[in-house]
Amino acid sequence: MKLFKFQTLKSLWTLKPPNGTFHGHPRLLASDVYSQYESVRQGKQEIPKYFNFASDVLDKWSEIEKAGKRPSNPAFWWINGKGDEVKWSFEELGFLSRKVANVLTTVCGLQKGDRIVVILPRVPEWWLVNVACMRAGIVLIPGISQLSAKDILYRLQASKATCIITDDTLAPAVDSVASECQFLKTKLIVSKSSREGWLNFTDLYKNESADHSCIKTRMQDSMSIFFTSGTTGSPKMTEHSQGSLGFRPLLSERYWLDLTPSDIIWSTADTGWILASLASIFDPWVFGSCIFIHKLPRIESAAILNTLCRFPIDTLVGAPTLFRMLVQNDLSNYKFMKLKHCMSGGEPLNPEVMEQWKSKTGLDIHEVYGQTETGVICSVFKGRKIKPGSMGKAAPLYDIIDKNANILPPGQQGEIAVRSKPIRPLGLFSEYVDNPKKTAESERGDFYVTGDRGTMDEDGYFQFIGRDDDIIISSGYRIGPFEVESALIEHPAVAETAVVSSPDPLRGEVVKAFVVLSPTFSSSDLASLTCDLQEHVKKTTAPYKYPRKVEFVQELPKTVTGKIRRNELRNKEWGRI
Repeated sequence: MKLFKFQTLKSLWTLKPPNGTFHGHPRLLASDVYSQYESVRQGKQEIPKYFNFASDVLDKWSEIEKAGKRPSNPAFWWINGKGDEVKWSFEELGFLSRKVANVLTTVCGLQKGDRIVVILPRVPEWWLVNVACMRAGIVLIPGISQLSAKDILYRLQASKATCIITDDTLAPAVDSVASECQFLKTKLIVSKSSREGWLNFTDLYKNESADHSCIKTRMQDSMSIFFTSGTTGSPKMTEHSQGSLGFRPLLSERYWLDLTPSDIIWSTADTGWILASLASIFDPWVFGSCIFIHKLPRIESAAILNTLCRFPIDTLVGAPTLFRMLVQNDLSNYKFMKLKHCMSGGEPLNPEVMEQWKSKTGLDIHEVYGQTETGVICSVFKGRKIKPGSMGKAAPLYDIIDKNANILPPGQQGEIAVRSKPIRPLGLFSEYVDNPKKTAESERGDFYVTGDRGTMDEDGYFQFIGRDDDIIISSGYRIGPFEVESALIEHPAVAETAVVSSPDPLRGEVVKAFVVLSPTFSSSDLASLTCDLQEHVKKTTAPYKYPRKVEFVQELPKTVTGKIRRNELRNKEWGRI
């Protein structure tokens, strides 16, 4: 693995809030743990050589908690919607995670640097395993519960993981491919019953000792490997370190979550997605906040809305799909107990949805932008102007560049990039594991290139245009799919849509829209509806961007993390599959 020199003055990922305070509290009082690193943020001290999130953050909060200097909020609060509830303080989280660390090291024989695949839904055990792996220096590889047997086989073979943890739902799929995974030695199941060939995780950790000493880890030591969503090809293994995941929120002044130890945050992100790690582990716990989780076997409007009414949740983080779904409800029937801050990430949110949410709830939706490789690198802070269609401001060393790595002026379309030389920012992924070619291809000149196209205005606000591969060039015009999709989604007949290029003998390629109709809309005259949609887009955006082809479908192909696979639709159009 490459070793990178980290920035020791101000973080290259720095974004400052407009007033430097949290809910009226001075910045340094926002978090006792956070304030301990102020001298590092000011460049008066070097970034420490050794760091472990479990011992240097979570255990410190446990000490503060025991001293009576933290609000009475739990550190972790879980419900399943059926009456079951779990609340852990930081002390209880430490006690239980040490027991799990002993299971992994003593019973399973895992050592520092070994890899473990963890495929669990939103259950408390997922958080215990995360913290236990930090304590033991084991590299955690999360996966979401919708993975197929083929997906699991790919991940086990590519990662060379020696252990897997899952539940009753996916254990049969694991068993169907386990014989093809030569490195897999141990299988742990989270279940109330036993299964042949598996160790029962629950029984083991409950009976294990809580006497465990946290291993010493270096800032650049591998912490987690995330498989990318695979929107443009096979998922790649993206490695993050103790520094890029755990220390980054201590060094950063971005405050994209704007939390205090009194706050309760709920992120609905699936456990296999990096946003779950950022918004449901690292960033909230740096500030001693409470992480709220609903098991949510399925994302359902009623469950989400009723939970916001019954529990004192301050901050909600969700994918655009969540908010698109929620605004279709009569929200006048719901009174949120404490909700005051909403954020959306994963892919762009249509301005129409933001406007509907604002009019129905009085709350803004603040967009965040990032990737598996970068984490959150762009956001709209609380208190900062929201520009519809914009994903906010980014750190100083984020630019729009051309194909020759030249920085482009405001208003000019190019690729969103992060300056990675001469000093690699703390927060950027380490490498694509076992894929030096892809790692090298991700850089151009002095920049890491995101592969996303965008523009930046005179105020420094970034606007997402689309994946570089998604851009449509028709009769010489460059058309980003998101703008067309945003126009279409405003039409009452449209529930979801994806826009791709389609071959055309005259124009080379044209815009084609795949449309999922709203369940409340019925029409037998699809030809007339097609014309109506085309005219709507012409009036909403530039006329040349309207979809010359429209196809109505029951559903759109998506990755396991819920992102639309436009490449699949595009390849079908061009006869590549």
